[in-house]
Amino acid sequence: MLETGTKAPDFELPDQDGQMHKLSEYRGKKVILYFYPKDNTPGCTKQACGYSERMPQFMEKGAVILGISKDSVASHKKFVEKYGLAFTLLADPERKVIEAYDVWKEKKNYGKVAMGVVRTTYLIDEEGTIVKANDKVKAADDPKKMLGEI
Repeated sequence: MLETGTKAPDFELPDQDGQMHKLSEYRGKKVILYFYPKDNTPGCTKQACGYSERMPQFMEKGAVILGISKDSVASHKKFVEKYGLAFTLLADPERKVIEAYDVWKEKKNYGKVAMGVVRTTYLIDEEGTIVKANDKVKAADDPKKMLGEI
């Protein structure tokens, strides 16, 4: 996990519609950048729907929400359409951004050890600096918690 006070690494990734997004394009706005393991899984769905439901409050506070996983553009498109998500999901199948933000880690699941995305949320300020970093994310609570952090 990257430390608070550090510059958030810039990146360019495609969204669920194949349009490219750069983090630097969001300068002047707060950015909730959250990394999650997989589209259409119970925890990830709760987290995504929670952010989507609170989108008007995030917008009132001048914040943008970007979700990143290693799923494909096509997978993100289905996920967004299935749940009517109101924010941008970015596809990082090569894990370039996932690794740049230090969220690709060894995980234990039912005694098995495997590499995967550790659910992590960053709050990036208007100048592109990480002001909050959380890798102890409870999927269902994260959207409400981050709304309170802004």
